[in-house]
Amino acid sequence: MKNGSQTICLKNQFLDAPVSGGVTGAEAGTLTFMVGGEDGDAEEVKPILLKMGKNVFKCGGTGTGQIAKLCNNLILAITMIGTCESLNMGVKLGMDPKLLTNIINVSTGRSWSSDTYNPVPGVMPNVPSSNHYKGGFGVPLIAKDLALAESAALSVGAPLPLGAISHQLYRTLIANGFSDKDFAVVYEFLKGQK
Repeated sequence: MKNGSQTICLKNQFLDAPVSGGVTGAEAGTLTFMVGGEDGDAEEVKPILLKMGKNVFKCGGTGTGQIAKLCNNLILAITMIGTCESLNMGVKLGMDPKLLTNIINVSTGRSWSSDTYNPVPGVMPNVPSSNHYKGGFGVPLIAKDLALAESAALSVGAPLPLGAISHQLYRTLIANGFSDKDFAVVYEFLKGQK
């Protein structure tokens, strides 16, 4: 696997099998595989994939696994930015980030970015934000996925206004020296460094 994507060759048949779950999902064996290819081939590799993850979805023909991955990562980028904006605003207005996160996580603003991968340092252990944004899903990788999503959307006339803004923000992070950080570092960027 490289950059959350896997291609499997089986009897001269190819499957695309991108993953979701990141490094923590790989370590815990809880990855989600999005498989594109022939039905029989997908079923044949399913037991192998279930040794590395807990979910295997047959998405359709070859390439549809990549479509599912791009759609998922588009949502991921947008919700991470929204979570960072919200928590940054709340902290600057005087809220404790742990209390605000607890409120959000039982309210309508809850997302994977708030309850599993919180971007505020110290709110949650064992996530990149609590380790100086080291490890995890790198800024260049989310920017790459957003570029691919924009290209795919353009090819079918699907507008991506929030996706385009998210892509621009992650490219700005790259231009400002955050290339070696996890994509949750957008929180630090929005917070501003004094």
